[in-house]
Amino acid sequence: MDQDDKATLFREMHIPGNPFILPNACSPGEARMLAAVGAKAVATTSSGYAFTQGLPDGLSLSREDMLDHCEDMVRAVDVPVSADLENGYADDPDGVAEMIELAAEVGLVGCTIEDTTFNAAKPAYDFDIAVARIAAAVEAAEALSIDFTLCARADGVMIGAYDLDEGIRRIQAFEEVGAHCLYIPVPGTMDDLARVCASVERPVNGLAAGSLVKFSRDDFARAGVARISIGGGLGRAMQRTALEISHQMIDDGDFTGLARTVSEQEINKLLREGSA
Repeated sequence: MDQDDKATLFREMHIPGNPFILPNACSPGEARMLAAVGAKAVATTSSGYAFTQGLPDGLSLSREDMLDHCEDMVRAVDVPVSADLENGYADDPDGVAEMIELAAEVGLVGCTIEDTTFNAAKPAYDFDIAVARIAAAVEAAEALSIDFTLCARADGVMIGAYDLDEGIRRIQAFEEVGAHCLYIPVPGTMDDLARVCASVERPVNGLAAGSLVKFSRDDFARAGVARISIGGGLGRAMQRTALEISHQMIDDGDFTGLARTVSEQEINKLLREGSA
């Protein structure tokens, strides 16, 4: 499937009330396994990938490093790949627009852009600049030859920069300037997520994280979301397993945790089945 077909398919998958699962993979190997077990599309995760490189989350990697990683992910699988591109690696709207163009050049069919500054003193962009950044990203996406899906994130609720009312005000403004998908990570409860979905007409991304992991796909569907991502959740789960087994080995000399594995043969099979 070429990029154009993948982009069209990905855009069409966004149906409010009938969400598809968009799992975030930390590496090409994970992406292939996810495709092998039935994922119709995969996304990158900035935190998950940073962890694999021995780095903390939050612009630890350069724009070029992230684009190289995204290209590796695209080449690994024959399903649409969307990317977590943090704040676009730019403060100004023109820089964000350039990031959209570069994302398409490496084969991505969509991405998320958030309104965080990564500045502890002022963690979220002011409303007007946040909207201008998304407007520029939309203009760049619409100028492409493919149906590139731009998901605009209002992260201030999650990081404590503003409340849910402000988050909703922002995604409504993002919708007005043409964002194809809206996203408020961890808005609170499932009722809060339903309120987010009801506040806009465009598709909404729901994040299965925190207290929301106890809910099923059907619950997210009833809330009205169009897609469900997991952020760095899979990566953190894998890190937890490695940490627990490492403690057993180093602290107790106990290697029994290594018995709880998937066979090499099964891994090889999945990697072959999920390859591009």
